[in-house]
Amino acid sequence: MIHYLVGPLVGAVIGYITNDIAIRMLFRPHQAKYIMGIHVPFTPGIIPKEKGRIASAIGKAVSENLMNREVLEKSLLSDDMLTKIGNAIDEFVTTQGQNKETIEQFARHYLTEEDITAMHSNVTDGIVKMITAKLRDCALGENIAHMAIEHVMEKTRHSVVGLLGADKFVAGLASPIEKLLAKHINEILHNNSWQMVEGLVIDESQQLMGMTMSDLMTGHDEQVAQIKGGILSAYRVIITEHLPRILQDIDISTIIEQRINEMDMNEAEAIIMDVMKKELRAIVWLGALLGSIMGTINALI
Repeated sequence: MIHYLVGPLVGAVIGYITNDIAIRMLFRPHQAKYIMGIHVPFTPGIIPKEKGRIASAIGKAVSENLMNREVLEKSLLSDDMLTKIGNAIDEFVTTQGQNKETIEQFARHYLTEEDITAMHSNVTDGIVKMITAKLRDCALGENIAHMAIEHVMEKTRHSVVGLLGADKFVAGLASPIEKLLAKHINEILHNNSWQMVEGLVIDESQQLMGMTMSDLMTGHDEQVAQIKGGILSAYRVIITEHLPRILQDIDISTIIEQRINEMDMNEAEAIIMDVMKKELRAIVWLGALLGSIMGTINALI
């Protein structure tokens, strides 16, 4: 009986120990060992020895199979993801619809005072510059002068002066007066349009910054819906048109490879063991089972 028990028991112990040692040799020792200048075989462990190659292979595999354009587009443009973004926008609008902070106060949660001032100044200057350029380049002076002369002519025709025939005299002077008036209006616009527009834009922007978030969100359902649609459209464009360039600039493969190479082997071992602890332990016990089977067969023979 002892003969039949010892064989399987010894086989199980040997299988357990050898598999456990083999798994430990995957990671240890972390450095090559030498005895009297002679390199000790199987040092360092397999993973430390092949760390660079493993890092390169993992980085390439992740980049080509897990984080490639097709996979990311499918995930980022899925109906579920678009629904989540839409719901997040709706939740933001609902929350801010009850927020009594002004737009400026709300912005301070995310931007510094200097950033807000700079942004406000840049936006104001941009709007003023655009409107001023339009006023200076368009035929606004000619249009105003023409409308003014037409108004005077209309009033003259229906007045006492018109009944006396003076309207014909006024009509003869209309063309040169209109040109002179247009010239002066254009000069006024060219010299003073920036100041006039700047004052109006600054007043409006200050009123806007002083508006509460609830006032901004309430009663503007159509505009909010348009903004939501614009955000979702911009998101789709960014993913479909700019994702390849983003992935190329990020170079996921290189980042993963560098990160693995930078990891201390103790850290890498802890991560791998944490992820595969159950599976590696199963391999050890499988070795014990196979050793026990081989011991049983040997005892029977």
